[in-house]
Amino acid sequence: MSPIPGARVPLLPGSEGVPPATVSGAVFNVATSIIGAGIMSLPATLKVLGVIPALMLILVIAFLAELSVEFLMRFTRAGQTTTYAGVMREAFGPLGGIAAQVAVVITNLGCLIMYLIITADVFCGNQVEGEVNLGILQQWFGVHWWNSREFTLFVVLVLILLPLVLYRRVESLKFSSAIATLLALAFVAICSVLAVVAIVEGKTQSPRLFPRLDHHTSFFDLFTAVPVIVTAYTFHFNVHPIGFELAKPSEMATAVRIALLLCAVIYFSIGLFGYLLFGDSTQSDILVNFDQNAGSAIGSLLNVLVRLSYAFHVMLAFPILNFALRTNIDEFFFPKKPLLATDSKRFLGLTLVLLAFSYIAAIAVPDIWYIFQFMGSTSAVCLAFVFPGAIVLRDSYGISTRRDKIIALVMVMLAVITRLVNMAPNKLKAADKFVDIGGHEHIKPWFHVKRVGSLNPKYQILLLQAFPSMNHPTMPQCYQINLQ
Repeated sequence: MSPIPGARVPLLPGSEGVPPATVSGAVFNVATSIIGAGIMSLPATLKVLGVIPALMLILVIAFLAELSVEFLMRFTRAGQTTTYAGVMREAFGPLGGIAAQVAVVITNLGCLIMYLIITADVFCGNQVEGEVNLGILQQWFGVHWWNSREFTLFVVLVLILLPLVLYRRVESLKFSSAIATLLALAFVAICSVLAVVAIVEGKTQSPRLFPRLDHHTSFFDLFTAVPVIVTAYTFHFNVHPIGFELAKPSEMATAVRIALLLCAVIYFSIGLFGYLLFGDSTQSDILVNFDQNAGSAIGSLLNVLVRLSYAFHVMLAFPILNFALRTNIDEFFFPKKPLLATDSKRFLGLTLVLLAFSYIAAIAVPDIWYIFQFMGSTSAVCLAFVFPGAIVLRDSYGISTRRDKIIALVMVMLAVITRLVNMAPNKLKAADKFVDIGGHEHIKPWFHVKRVGSLNPKYQILLLQAFPSMNHPTMPQCYQINLQ
């Protein structure tokens, strides 16, 4: 972002006595906006892509994310708005503003509900396909009414989340964001120490520097790993709230660069050390690996520490995402009203409604994150790359260079490819009950494998050479799959 001396737009009109936000606070708030629940999938991503391609992809996407923020702020300064939706509105009219607001609501509300579900799973456990997994509180104290999901989440909302979401300035969240970032670094430290110990003891495998195509990893699997990293840098919904609290919004460039560098280091470190620690047995959620290695006293302690750091990280990330969500909903429903932070009744009412809705959704429909996994990945890439790229290509103020438009086109194409690639495995995972005949589990590794004889006949259908990869000499010409 090119600096503009003296450029400043106060968040709260008439609040000249309030000190401006600091760059360090902005760094922590941006970093917490970036680092989300997906960090646990990074080791598996490195396992699939290989260390070098994954590192290159992490750096390239971070670079593109910085450029997309630069585009947003440049067009913000050229216009008459101080919000993401406002920039889209100036470029594409009312529908553009609505599209940005809807994308923020889908992305952030989905994340808030997922964060509550994760918190409940860590402390209270869950039940997956009839298998009961006890949470930390139940392992320590047994099963009681006070460590149920409903009561525990209610206590978390009242004692931790409510005080944080009542702040009217995003700068006020810099301390909780700093703790959230430190918790992510603590997870890196735990994984790195364990990986070093495993290396010294000779218990690790040589990391795969490049992808290896075999019966475990197909060429298509390489592309399905890419969206994990592409969507890992979605923080653009908080660029304007954070930037316009700084003494100069142009200082946001510095904060974004530092935060992106910090997050890139965290992402690669978690991916590398997690992959070194568990090798080819690395699961898509590395918490599963820690569960499997919790047999010893030290293993159990580390498992608890990792889970607690993860749970508290997402809890402290909750208010920073809630801030942008609340602002966009207010801008959508009350565009003519004064700023939300200046209206106590509207601010408190909307805050409580969002908290209550997130709580009810997390309790009543604990698998709601499947819906947002499909919709959220679309909205996330739109916020990070499609909308900024489209704004540059539209070029309402005639300030885009040829280089800008080429980069913008690359962003849009990357986002579209990411979404298309992400749709195919989502459809297959939604039909997770697929069965290969005769136990040929290596033909489609994401399929749940069962013998035909164990299937209920009413759930069997004939599939005549539906998948080319099934045309194997040892395979019969008819295949049966379980759609139960």
